[in-house]
Amino acid sequence: MLDLAGLTDQVAAVSRLLTYRNAILTLMLGGISAVVAQALGIAAPFLTGPAFVVTLAALVGMKTEVPDALRDFCMLLLGIGIGADVTPEVLKAAMSWPVSFLALAIVMYLTIRLNALLFARIFRFPEAEATVAAVPGLLSYTIAIAEDKGMNVARVSLIQTLRVMLLTLLVPPVMGLIPKGDIQTSEVLAMGYGWIVILLFAGAAFAWVLRRRHVPAAIFLAGFAVSAATHLSGISPGVLPDWIGLSAFAVIGTLIGSRFRGVGFADLKASLLAGVGMTVLASLIALAGGAVVALILGLPAEALFISFAPGGLEVMIALAAQMGVDGTFVAAHHIARLLILMALVPLLLRGLRT
Repeated sequence: MLDLAGLTDQVAAVSRLLTYRNAILTLMLGGISAVVAQALGIAAPFLTGPAFVVTLAALVGMKTEVPDALRDFCMLLLGIGIGADVTPEVLKAAMSWPVSFLALAIVMYLTIRLNALLFARIFRFPEAEATVAAVPGLLSYTIAIAEDKGMNVARVSLIQTLRVMLLTLLVPPVMGLIPKGDIQTSEVLAMGYGWIVILLFAGAAFAWVLRRRHVPAAIFLAGFAVSAATHLSGISPGVLPDWIGLSAFAVIGTLIGSRFRGVGFADLKASLLAGVGMTVLASLIALAGGAVVALILGLPAEALFISFAPGGLEVMIALAAQMGVDGTFVAAHHIARLLILMALVPLLLRGLRT
């Protein structure tokens, strides 16, 4: 007599093995892609390398998988990493340039609103998805929201990845037209491993609380909150060691690529067009906002554009150092941009249909 229960267990076991196999192959492909992208000097290699190569693999039929537990762990790490940038110096900078920070908030609001309108009217995105895709920063946060809300993660991921990649590639050459200066940069202290473990446990506990309250992107926000609190208070100084932060970014890049499994080339083309359109519009708004503040405060226009540009935090700070621009000014604005977006996005999503 056929043992249906035993057969079902065997099928389930085989299915799990195949899932693990697919996940291992996907992560290996993502890791190799990150290393190769770095060797080739590609912009933001640990994000764009895996995202590009794993996307291609998914489009040609590879069964790409990233385990949910690993995704959540890396989201928690990235939240901790970004929270580590929230220091007393940032608050001091906000007090020193209130007009500039107010203008930054207005620029962020206009960028989201206008790009969301572009996505909804031209590309026919649902309202909530259009708003999330239009966010000019916090790539990990937007992907986490898209995952939690059941949105088209592949489309949102592609648009956000394009924004980071295009701005990383295009802003330095544009700014390179302006004579460069020299600036002294200080050594950044790496966070101790003991503190990282403590923040991981604290973040996981807080994430459980946030999830119980149905807060979107709860894991990322929990990591950010506990890290920002301890860094503002001076309890846990330092940033994540490079190898940890870059590994987490490589997993997120792999996750982005894996979401293109089953996506057609027509949808891919539309998402590419939407991503380019969003990046151009966001950059124009940043340029306009920077120009207005430069006229009002008499600050250097290049410093304000770098500060307002919706690109990667690390890239913009490195560019500021190359340009001889005040690194604290730029870093404070980009960290403030992330804080503004974390407060703004949930408000804009209220009542919108997914």
